Amino acid sequence: MTVQTLPFSTLIAIDRQSTTPIFTQLANALIDLIKKGQLKSGYQLPASRDMASMLNLNRTTVVAAYEELQAQGWAEAIKRKGNFVSMHLPITSPKPFQDNTLAMSTAKDPNRFYRTIASPQSGTRKLKPQQLMINDGYPDARIAPLDLIIDRYRFLSKRVNTHNKLLSEGSLGSNSLRTELALFLSKTRALDINAEQVLVTHGAQLAISVAASMILRPGSPVIVGDMNYVLADRLFEQLGAKLIKVKVDQDGIDVEAIENICKQSRPSLLYIIPHHHHPTTVTLSAERRFKLLDIIRRYQLPVIEDDYDYDFHYENAPILPLASAEHSGYVLYIGSISKTLAPTIRLGYLVGGEDFVWQASKLKQAVDIRGDVLFEESVAHLFTTGEMQRHLRRSVKVYKKRRDQFCELLQSSVGDVAKFISPKGGMAVWTLFDPGYSIPDLAERLATKGIYLNDGSLHKYKDDVNGIRLGFASLNTNEMQTFAQALKKSR
Repeated sequence: MTVQTLPFSTLIAIDRQSTTPIFTQLANALIDLIKKGQLKSGYQLPASRDMASMLNLNRTTVVAAYEELQAQGWAEAIKRKGNFVSMHLPITSPKPFQDNTLAMSTAKDPNRFYRTIASPQSGTRKLKPQQLMINDGYPDARIAPLDLIIDRYRFLSKRVNTHNKLLSEGSLGSNSLRTELALFLSKTRALDINAEQVLVTHGAQLAISVAASMILRPGSPVIVGDMNYVLADRLFEQLGAKLIKVKVDQDGIDVEAIENICKQSRPSLLYIIPHHHHPTTVTLSAERRFKLLDIIRRYQLPVIEDDYDYDFHYENAPILPLASAEHSGYVLYIGSISKTLAPTIRLGYLVGGEDFVWQASKLKQAVDIRGDVLFEESVAHLFTTGEMQRHLRRSVKVYKKRRDQFCELLQSSVGDVAKFISPKGGMAVWTLFDPGYSIPDLAERLATKGIYLNDGSLHKYKDDVNGIRLGFASLNTNEMQTFAQALKKSR
């Protein structure tokens, strides 16, 4: 009597060209069938000779595969009966990673093992890959030289000696990238620095975190704009700092107010975005810049200067950073390569005194032993060959054209219910809607048309502000027109 069995010849595919041993391929294929439930516990596997015949394999190969299954606990051999799928499979049923502590998130529980960062958002809209996204102001990855980075990465990855060399460079980051950044920043921002004064990080946000953690203690007073980069504010508060908010107007942060605060008691830190302040995109005026530098020197005021998109100016030459002037070592300069290339390229940097940067690298090492040094080397190659500089020149031309087109379309779509000023630089337009106009409702209506728009809640700093940042740099002409038409119909 012939025993009926599964059609293993069609269920299992063996790749004879693969570098994976054939017995391992067979064992993995059987494990996969068990995981899918096609082979149940207690199922008797075909005799090794029969399985070998079905798959056109050597019998010893099948025996080796069965022994591998037994070793891993997926099968068991019963004397004089054969091989069976194990009754106690090495699979555990997953359980939700949740317990009563989450249910008690609003209760005062001193035994909770985690800190609440923010309240869960109800009804958060999920973005589908095919939808159009109006972001906060990101570069367009489609025009970035990412292929050159990948090619260089592939080249370096095949050189074993390169791996060993790069591992010795530690948490400061790739020496090549730090050297290229020091040269680039000296030429474009007049920073008199060397590679030992540059710390490479996974994005500018980590650079801010490391710098602030070196300075702040619980209760430390920090001056920030009354409308400010919200993730920086959250970071300072998580470090236990006390925020002192100072007005930001069309000329940047109120420097007179900063001096008045310093006269009373010097704060621990000033966080400032001189170029294209987030979210309003305003730039600190030259007059205020000179006065602020004087305040920094006189009151020995530590400063984090966040210059995330300095390179993107469209009307005239940018004002040099605070860090380029004489500041007696009190200004820490932070920049972003992510804003130059693509938001998924997580690279930023911190510039400071050599001792501060070295100490900061040790603090960074506690949470990030080292970055992807091969990737950092690959990005450094863009600077070395001049491709990064060429990319920046091309990008400025493209983004300037997109800014002009976007502002024209925005005016025709919502000009009667919103006000904005065409930014002199950066990648977003700060748009203020009339009081009472619901940006969340607008976002919901656009979502039904397949367009994602931030609901403005991140920028709801005070009751009289009803604004949102609308990123234009990552949108081509068709995408801008699609957004403008949907915006006009969804008002």
